[in-house]
Amino acid sequence: MNFENDIVNCLDVLKNGGIILYPTDTIWGIGCDATNPGAVKKIYELKKRADKRSMIILTGSEKEILKYVAQPDLAVFDFLKSTPKPTTVIYKGAIGLAENLMSDDGSIAIRMCREEFCKHLISRFKKPVVSTSANISDEPFPKNFSEVSEEIINGVDYVVKYRQDDQGIALPSTLIKWEHGKAIIIRP
Repeated sequence: MNFENDIVNCLDVLKNGGIILYPTDTIWGIGCDATNPGAVKKIYELKKRADKRSMIILTGSEKEILKYVAQPDLAVFDFLKSTPKPTTVIYKGAIGLAENLMSDDGSIAIRMCREEFCKHLISRFKKPVVSTSANISDEPFPKNFSEVSEEIINGVDYVVKYRQDDQGIALPSTLIKWEHGKAIIIRP
């Protein structure tokens, strides 16, 4: 895996409040520093999306979730270990994140990413990274890089080269809420 150049370029963009186009464990995403409201705003503008629709963030570990969520039910981590498909969890009580990233009720959608590129990026950035589908709001999400629109490609500060040639069909993550010790599926 040769993505060191991409990681270095992404880190530079993220640290300076920019936005990136990158491969995730699911579909191609647009990302930024999840703690920077100005960077989050740039994504809403690029996607032509109302800033009242929260976005997913990626972390690399349970420890990071504990840093950005007040009192999560730790049983959710056992559930996540048992699911083979990438699963995003909506947690109540988001803390330390950009205000314009959270839902009105203070919740946030977080996925622990297992994909190598994302794990390296998040680990070296030392903060969560926004991950929202690489499309204009209400248009179909791209199933691989070749389906990402020119408008999105031209609207970000850096486009990752790693995995651009993958032709597999990617799908979004499963989306759940964790309530009373069990998963409530929102998107299978």
